Amino acid sequence: MNKPSNAPAKSKPSPSVLSSDLTVVGNLRTSGDIQVEGTVQGDIRAHLLTVGESANIEGEIVADDIVVTGKVVGRVRGLKVRLTSTARVEGDIIHKTIAIESGAHFEGSVQRAEDPLATGQRSTPGAGQSARPSSPPPVQRPVSSLPGDSGKSDS
Repeated sequence: MNKPSNAPAKSKPSPSVLSSDLTVVGNLRTSGDIQVEGTVQGDIRAHLLTVGESANIEGEIVADDIVVTGKVVGRVRGLKVRLTSTARVEGDIIHKTIAIESGAHFEGSVQRAEDPLATGQRSTPGAGQSARPSSPPPVQRPVSSLPGDSGKSDS
């Protein structure tokens, strides 16, 4: 008659799982954990966010702990951010600690911050950074000013 297996369930709820056949249009917010295997078109805020290998997220993701094995198009803000070898991220990452495995695809900028969860909400260093697109501007170098390259101009 003893059921000790029910006691741990009260202390920590199980993670919410969005399966691979599910598409959500809108923002998600929880103080708990989310595992996304499907498609989300909107922002996600959670304690622990796991982006599964079949997941496709278009929007900003914010969490204390983020593990990406699928695709994210948008800004990533987390205390701990990990991109696995199957991750595809197109957007800026603001983090306290980061790990990027070999094979991960990443296009964007990486910025370390003591409190990345607050970035973009209250402080705006550089006045226009939060309004910029998620991908960094291309590096532009005048071709004609490079020594020895006068015949290789793209003009």
